[in-house]
Amino acid sequence: MLNRPAPEVLEQLRHIVGPAGALDQPQDVAPFLEDHRKLFRGATSLVLRPDSTEQVSQILKLCHAHRIGVVPVGGNTSYCGGATPSSSGNEIVLSLARLKRIRHVDANNYTLTAEAGCILASVQQAAEAVDRLFPLSLGSEGSCQIGGNLSTNAGGTAVLRYGMARDLVLGLEVVLPDGRILDDLSGLRKNNTGYDLRNLFIGGEGTLGIITAATLKLCPLPRTYVTALVAVNNPAAAVELLSYLRGSGSDTLSTFELIPRIGIDLVCKHITGMHDPFESVHPWYVLLEATSAQVTDQLTDEFSALLTHAQESNLVREVLLAQNSTQRDFFWRIRESIPEAQTRAGGSIKHDVSVSISDIPKFIEEGSTACQRIAPEGVLVIYGHLGDGSLHFNINTPDAGAHPGFFAKKNALNAALHILAKNYRGSISAEHGIGQLKRDELATFKNPVALQVMRSIKQTLDPHGIMNPGKVLTTS
Repeated sequence: MLNRPAPEVLEQLRHIVGPAGALDQPQDVAPFLEDHRKLFRGATSLVLRPDSTEQVSQILKLCHAHRIGVVPVGGNTSYCGGATPSSSGNEIVLSLARLKRIRHVDANNYTLTAEAGCILASVQQAAEAVDRLFPLSLGSEGSCQIGGNLSTNAGGTAVLRYGMARDLVLGLEVVLPDGRILDDLSGLRKNNTGYDLRNLFIGGEGTLGIITAATLKLCPLPRTYVTALVAVNNPAAAVELLSYLRGSGSDTLSTFELIPRIGIDLVCKHITGMHDPFESVHPWYVLLEATSAQVTDQLTDEFSALLTHAQESNLVREVLLAQNSTQRDFFWRIRESIPEAQTRAGGSIKHDVSVSISDIPKFIEEGSTACQRIAPEGVLVIYGHLGDGSLHFNINTPDAGAHPGFFAKKNALNAALHILAKNYRGSISAEHGIGQLKRDELATFKNPVALQVMRSIKQTLDPHGIMNPGKVLTTS
């Protein structure tokens, strides 16, 4: 049972971080009380902003002793309410924003050690400064923080080639719920000494401890980009195209994004300066990109030949190959503007699911049929990272009105798509995490033995349940 922090404990917490590190005025606390999508709103009497791992340690030690809940927050870009306190006001919020130092860069070892509050774009820039690439790339990279990226195991647009966030981590520094500091900031790629503790905390959403720093893998910096926007008949053709390109012997493909016609329409209608780059209308599109660390025309020639052959084989309807960086940026802006355009068009019920790549066409077909049966007034906006089997399966309102009847069908739509994902041995959360949005559904859809193991780990590391209460796991 967690306790409401007593005034004297709050004063001790303020003392740990000093005047610059404690926020308790309503106008200062307000930005930490609502999630990115404005689905959840909480309350707190204190936001702490430590500027060192030692301060985080002292905070957790004190909260552990007094059984006070702690909600870690990074850039507050979570889609699942994972960094929003409860409405009880009994929890404190711990912001990592002041832990923003790049501690070490080792270009020869292809590693970089960054504190949890570093903005993702800043980590990318620090890598680029030594002629290296940190390949995690998200739409929110200008505001999200690396600690949050790791605690949710963020995905992004380059998973096909570089993997999820967990694949880019060599070592972590973590403060455990009782205040102990687990210092495992190793830059080793081979370290076979027992359990891999990193993966308890990557994807743990702050429920097992607080990541304060990480040693990250770097990659060669790309110098040649081949970017194409390709029109196809249907998702099945897109899957076949992906298989064809990957089977061509090239391992340079980093991005393969599926875009529906409605996505192009929404972007052209709602985003200033955007237009359809194709003269003809097509039902589906793919944004693909390949990169090389060499300055070479060979990659362009190779992919141009592959796409020409695909078009001659009727696998592809039309191909637009970016001729320069301006056109490349335009193609990317189409893809990255879909969420904003969707929001401007009206409300939506969102799903972040994954299935095997080969099952995506059937999943889209069956999922679409189910959604149209439950909510025939809804507008399907299905897009995402086909290259790694992940889809944003969204249903929009027909216009920007309130549509309470549509949103009353949310639970039925969620159940239909999540049951379908389970039937395909897929996931109800591909890259956005669980937070509080999908906590109850996780208890339904996760393997019961896996849930038991997760609860056992939680009980061992956090016996008082102070870490990010109410997120990921239900209490029983």
